[in-house]
Amino acid sequence: MQPVTEDTITDLAVERWRTARDPRLGELMAALVRHLHDFAREVRLTEAEWTAAVQWLTRAGRISDEKREEFILASDVLGLSMLVVQMNHRLDPAATPATVLGPFHVEGSPELGFGGDMSDGVPGTPLFVHGTVRDLDGAPVAGGVLDVWQADTEGTYESQIPGLDEARLRARYTTREDGSYCLRTIVPRGYTIPMDGPVGDLVGRTGISHFRPAHVHFLIDVPGYEPLVTHLFQEGAEYLDSDVVFGTKPELVVAFERREPGATPDGGTSATPWVEARYDFVLQRQA
Repeated sequence: MQPVTEDTITDLAVERWRTARDPRLGELMAALVRHLHDFAREVRLTEAEWTAAVQWLTRAGRISDEKREEFILASDVLGLSMLVVQMNHRLDPAATPATVLGPFHVEGSPELGFGGDMSDGVPGTPLFVHGTVRDLDGAPVAGGVLDVWQADTEGTYESQIPGLDEARLRARYTTREDGSYCLRTIVPRGYTIPMDGPVGDLVGRTGISHFRPAHVHFLIDVPGYEPLVTHLFQEGAEYLDSDVVFGTKPELVVAFERREPGATPDGGTSATPWVEARYDFVLQRQA
């Protein structure tokens, strides 16, 4: 029996985890053990701090459900989500850059036609977002599905509203033969991340801004192309330089231009002032 000491525990634990039947799992777990042990040694982790960390993880698990992913939020504010995105989506500079998925994406959004209104009665200034989806050579991408979701004028997502059983401020749109798309929604508001859980409690103990700039989420997954998870941010919005999840990029900042009542990009008309945002998504083909 090899004695377990402060000097031998790391090598013993790494050796055990390397026995994983999946070689990649063995590699991941061995590295995780080494880094965790190095962290504990570097900061001289106390038993009270270890207990607090375990309790924090327990709270994060208990508050998570099918509509709230507290661990994704934790990954986001630690910068891990954006690091993983950057490492796994090294796209051509001409392609639309990827950013974080965030904790509020919901599967199964309703499908709407060209110019369909995903706000569906939610109060706010009408916003039309339109443009094209093309590849790096400029060819249109027809039949591409844009999964879109956002917060309302109070900075609240559907999943944060107790008892809501209907889709709210989310929809799926399909590009036309020329690659064009058009969606109608409302102008979003910058918002704070949820501060009522363990992630918010931790952020609240620091000088970190807990706000995100106003944006609309997009998930575009077209066969043959690199899947794209991204945002469009409102030009001039607050917190562009201090996004709590590190998700902003200059290429994704778009002018939200105010329009007077009249013709709208979907071919209809608006009796009230509205806002227009134009953006062309550029997808990269898979190798």
